[in-house]
Amino acid sequence: MTTGVVLLNFGEPAEPTRENVIDYLERIFMNNRDLEGDTTKAEARERSRELAERRAPGLIEEYEEIGGSPLNPQARAQAEALKAELDARRFDAETYVGMQFTAPFVEDAVEAAREDDVDELVGLPVYPLCGASTTVAALEELATAVAERDWDVDVQEVTGWHKHPTYNRIRADNVRSYTAAEGVDVTDEGTELFFSAHGTPAHYLDEGSRYDAYVEEFCDVMAAELGVDSYTLGYQNHGNRDIPWTEPDVEAAIEDVAAERVVVEPISFMHEQSETLSELDDELREEAEAEGLDFYRVPVPHDDDRFAGVLADLVEPFVADFAPEYYQFRQCQCKDTPGTMCLNAPFGDD
Repeated sequence: MTTGVVLLNFGEPAEPTRENVIDYLERIFMNNRDLEGDTTKAEARERSRELAERRAPGLIEEYEEIGGSPLNPQARAQAEALKAELDARRFDAETYVGMQFTAPFVEDAVEAAREDDVDELVGLPVYPLCGASTTVAALEELATAVAERDWDVDVQEVTGWHKHPTYNRIRADNVRSYTAAEGVDVTDEGTELFFSAHGTPAHYLDEGSRYDAYVEEFCDVMAAELGVDSYTLGYQNHGNRDIPWTEPDVEAAIEDVAAERVVVEPISFMHEQSETLSELDDELREEAEAEGLDFYRVPVPHDDDRFAGVLADLVEPFVADFAPEYYQFRQCQCKDTPGTMCLNAPFGDD
């Protein structure tokens, strides 16, 4: 039996032309069209196009400044590393990359798996912290793509996995190695550990998303791992729509830091992309330095040799066909489709 593992990602335009960027942004805004209330599909598409054209010039400039987004090649490298790890574990599996908003799209990954005649699919979003518009939406796209092809294939879904012990060690070790190389001590009173999380509209939290709770618990664990008693958390929000987002915003949070320097750890990302290379390295750095702070940004450990093992652990119960509960998986509550499993759901009736 061959298993197709689809690594689900956000995606960014490979070539930041105006056409590519507007199409990319329009898909994002259309995907989140319910944030502005009930509208017809035609009205939502017109509004999405309007928002995309407004945001495109600034985003194109960001891509040009960072030399293009490395997200897609990093995602492909992770898929290749996972394939090699599953081969080493003697599993018959193929890996695919499916992006929500750029090619190869989720439907492209599903079509490739169907053409390879795999016997089952496992959807694994490469989002460290489970969110409604990322993790859950990506898996819904996977299910839709399978249904549209009238493909009779068993689909398994994995959602939240930030509690995987090796993943936590990867992130903590990465902070330690980076700060050691920079000659910075995160336990020093003059240094503030600053966690930057991708923001999410408050609408999703009101609808039951636990994203902010996952962010806060992960920050608490990372701080404990690093021997830090207190830290600052800020969210990278996007103000394209006039709606409330997670708080505090990173710009507001950086103003409240009472230290000589900040070490910024971008906890929501497992790839370098515009949100890290531009929003943090350029925009937040400028804000920090205006406050008199020395600025250090921890690189995303996308190529850590252990990460392929983390991904393999997450899909192993489904590839090997044993009960996911044996690896501490539980029925997901963020996406309550029967059989969608995660490491985040509470035990028992808690």
